[in-house]
Amino acid sequence: MDYASVYKYRLDWIASFVAVAHKGGFSAAAKALYRSQPRVSSHIGELEHVMGVRLFDRSVQPVELTPEGRALLPHAEEVLFRIDAFSDVAGGADGVVRGEVRIGMYPSAAAFLYPPLVRQLRRRAPTVGATLREGATLSLEHLLHSGEIDLAVRPVLPLVKDDRLVSTWLWSEPLVAVVPTGHPLAGNQSLTLQQIAPFPVITVGEPTEESPRDFETNLALAESGVRPVIAFQTNQPQTLAAMVRGGLGVGITNALAMLTANCEGVRLIQVESGHVSRHVALWWRGDRAGSAAVALVREVIGALPTPRMQSVDGTGSLSVCPAPGRPSARVRAPALSPAARAPERHDGRPDRSHR
Repeated sequence: MDYASVYKYRLDWIASFVAVAHKGGFSAAAKALYRSQPRVSSHIGELEHVMGVRLFDRSVQPVELTPEGRALLPHAEEVLFRIDAFSDVAGGADGVVRGEVRIGMYPSAAAFLYPPLVRQLRRRAPTVGATLREGATLSLEHLLHSGEIDLAVRPVLPLVKDDRLVSTWLWSEPLVAVVPTGHPLAGNQSLTLQQIAPFPVITVGEPTEESPRDFETNLALAESGVRPVIAFQTNQPQTLAAMVRGGLGVGITNALAMLTANCEGVRLIQVESGHVSRHVALWWRGDRAGSAAVALVREVIGALPTPRMQSVDGTGSLSVCPAPGRPSARVRAPALSPAARAPERHDGRPDRSHR
């Protein structure tokens, strides 16, 4: 390595470059870095001068990376990641793990999992924090890829596209039907998709042609051979419950999404969906050397109680409570083999290289 060459570059230039690329503008980057906008602009200008190329196209708003900037960005992100890991290692020289771990979760997982995670960290490692970044399932892969988060709690489906991401299984949960109290289906202890099909259906997703069709509900409907009228789609459990209460249709979604929402006026009934259920995993970048703080948070999440679905009134209506143990305590969810609990690659297959 030519050590003399690294003296040409300042870390604050690199931090400003990455911030502008992620935030899409100099003003937003300045706010994120707690610096003035002229200072951030100066950093980018100095970096461009030293490198002899333009890194951003300033003629458009928001600014866009040039081809040279796109080529540089992953290397700049890696520099900052390594500095962060360096800081973690230095801070842990006295045997105390320190650090702030950024963790992404989709909303229902965050409602169930994040509070006990924070409580456990306060008891076990008060010098380690966990900053929550809530996002839709599909956005969490991008946040991991870009380095904006260190860990993600995300369903296995839809499949991730980045083969650098690995995962370990956390829990499985069934699909449920959401029906208004007094609905013709409300008295059933369980429902088949064939029973639901005559009614307008409200399910997850966005009502656009670009919406992915490989959420669990879509796969269950496809495998059952029924083709109900999809009246509405929403990614917000509370909105789904409100539409069901309003008589707009019967909802089909994963259990935890509804069991962490206000379900007044509706009933949740387990759906007999064959082998289709939601499998939730903890994800991280397998190509990066993890810090001690990230490893500790992964361990704590893996040991937390996981959702258990149970009938509360003998009629099929479901509730959720923390399972006191690991997989054997779960009910109404398919059992997974020990191999399935090993870290997985993006295609769901166990990855033996990350134990």
